[in-house]
Amino acid sequence: MTKKLKKHLWQIIIAGILFAASWLPLPRLIGLLMLAAAYLIVGLPIIIKALRNICRGQIFDENFLMGLATFGACFLGEYAEAVAVMLFFQVGEFFQQYAVNRSRRSISTLMDIRPDSARVNRNGEWQVVSPEEVAIGEVIEVRPGEKIPLDGVVTQGASALNTAALTGEALPRDVAAGDEVISGCVNLDGVLQIKTTKEFTDSTVAKILELVENAGSQKSAVENFITRFARWYTPTVVIVAVFLAFLPPLLLPDALLSDWGYRAITFLVISCPCALVISIPLSFFGGIGAASKCGILVKGSNYLEALSHIETVVFDKTGTLTKGCFAVAEVRPQGMSAARLLRLAAHIEAYSHHPIAESIKQAYGKKLDLTKVAKVKELFGTGITAEIDGVAAAAGNAALLQKFGIKQVPADVAGTVIYVVADKKYAGCIIVADEVRKDAAAAISELKDLGVRRTVMLTGDRAAVAEDVARRLGVDEVHAGLLPAGKVAALEQLLGEQSPAGKLLFVGDGINDAPVLARADIGVAMGGIGSDAAIEAADVVIMTDEPSRLASAIRISRRTVRIANQNIVFAIGVKLLVLGLGAAGFASVWAAVFADVGVSVLAILNAVRALHLHKKC
Repeated sequence: MTKKLKKHLWQIIIAGILFAASWLPLPRLIGLLMLAAAYLIVGLPIIIKALRNICRGQIFDENFLMGLATFGACFLGEYAEAVAVMLFFQVGEFFQQYAVNRSRRSISTLMDIRPDSARVNRNGEWQVVSPEEVAIGEVIEVRPGEKIPLDGVVTQGASALNTAALTGEALPRDVAAGDEVISGCVNLDGVLQIKTTKEFTDSTVAKILELVENAGSQKSAVENFITRFARWYTPTVVIVAVFLAFLPPLLLPDALLSDWGYRAITFLVISCPCALVISIPLSFFGGIGAASKCGILVKGSNYLEALSHIETVVFDKTGTLTKGCFAVAEVRPQGMSAARLLRLAAHIEAYSHHPIAESIKQAYGKKLDLTKVAKVKELFGTGITAEIDGVAAAAGNAALLQKFGIKQVPADVAGTVIYVVADKKYAGCIIVADEVRKDAAAAISELKDLGVRRTVMLTGDRAAVAEDVARRLGVDEVHAGLLPAGKVAALEQLLGEQSPAGKLLFVGDGINDAPVLARADIGVAMGGIGSDAAIEAADVVIMTDEPSRLASAIRISRRTVRIANQNIVFAIGVKLLVLGLGAAGFASVWAAVFADVGVSVLAILNAVRALHLHKKC
């Protein structure tokens, strides 16, 4: 909780204590002083805000109504009522501020893909400078473990790059002299010398930061219900009160201005929507609490409300619908058993730490006998050769088969194919693929059952892989091979195809997803494995990493909105009834207060039901 919020809470507590103490059997003057002090603590900020809004031309808002009503109560001598109105209103404001406080912080500060420095060759010496100081055409050096600071072309060296920050894909990308590289990638092993092709301000990493900031500024917040309600309720109440005070004395011969003026002021006091101020935030907070018990963090009541209008759900693939880690999906031997092929491949990959090599060794599941491995040689961009038990063997991609003069064996699969050669003969292949999450298919099915019109996948992976995953899960539409800018562009197109009332939800897990998370109507991040940037950019965080929780979030949202709507109808209905009685002279100020408190209690009890919605998620 921030210092500002703590201060607000202490103001409410102190004012509440003074208000309660004023009811004690004390001298009248002391009681009035307590009420005055309580009013200044909770009411003065609202009066100041109302005056500022009036100066800006925003006259009829909830602050104006609260101020006018409490002045009317003081005019009638109902000082306790004036304090009660402000105290109730500030409690509702506190809940709203608390919801906003839990919203995301500035996401740009958490984007850790920005490189701190660049090592550039100047006058035959390597100098460490800021990336902004490197000009186009200069040669930079990137050592293992360092981020590539600027876009460019490799002039010397070979290595594997971790591109997860940009594409979200777990598979490293091999690069050598002549290959283009982009900033933000992490160099895994070899030393690279790169000739820059862009200045830092135009580099990929700078563009991602810019996309996040721009996307965040484009998304407008859902308006507070009470403010929307006050746009027509407040001027209507004030106009009716003016007519109530002056029309009867002008039109009726026996009507006195003092009597009808008293009724008009009473009418204004009755008009304060305390039940709405309290019950609506509590309804949404109950829903937020219920969602958290299901492992779903919703960063504000506006996002919870928006979840009830989801029309399109857009998924990232790796780490969201899939686990983001490789596993052996199939073993296809030729001329030997599957177990022997797997043993051979595992020993060939014995000294490799590549994710695919690790998945093969994990599938083998036994301790490797390194005494049987000799003459290991890595063929960059092709594979690995070695002697296993004296047998010349090799494992790698399709280029490996060409090297040995073996005709490529077709492997009609969406995953990565590792071919194995033994004694210069084809021995079989192993298919390695990213594992699909167990509940991913169920998640898509549940979303469609809830009325979600369209499911879409945006991914940096190859089209064949993406389409295979989409087919297995039942995703309607696929856009593959996308960098962050491409994902944002695709999302913009999808947003343009939404119906006026429909909302678009995007769910992802990586730093590269942060711009899209920020641009979507609702951004959802996988909290268990997601990057800090994705979690901070998101409006909703699924802490369990289960896509099926999306359906739970939507169900909780719809039930919460239903409870809030019940409270709105009930509170406004009773309020209009009592307003009518007050205008007719049948309801005093305290009768109105009693009715309002009664409505508030019932509305709060109804709102508490939202706390138990997690039992149905």
